[in-house]
Amino acid sequence: MFRSDITLDHLKAMSHDTMVDHLGIEYLELGPDYIRASMPVDHRTVQPMRMLHGGASVALAETLGSFAANIVVNTEKYYCVGLEINANHIKSVSEGLVYGITKPIHIGKKTQVWETRITNEADELVCISRITMAVLNRGKTGK
Repeated sequence: MFRSDITLDHLKAMSHDTMVDHLGIEYLELGPDYIRASMPVDHRTVQPMRMLHGGASVALAETLGSFAANIVVNTEKYYCVGLEINANHIKSVSEGLVYGITKPIHIGKKTQVWETRITNEADELVCISRITMAVLNRGKTGK
């Protein structure tokens, strides 16, 4: 499903000096139709009550869904951008790592939908998120 020229090293290189890098997100696995990554629950990703910030969970989900969407398409002709994202926060986490895995729900010509499940180190569901991506033609300005 993903383009064959994409590797974990490619994802890591593209994320250098971005929010992905700042939040400590690490790509762990690139499967045939999924991407799996980890994110620390630390001073960069917690809210004032010292629990994982919902925005950090959404940042992880959007990172995975956006990368996945863009490595499905021919990037010489198309690129994908987020249209809408939602998240349900199920369980709090105050330390350790969380793991996100994104998988496709719909891969269309104009839109894609990706679901990301975020779990704690005990493999308990922390957050579930869905992102809708627009597939746009390169060179078109949207005007």
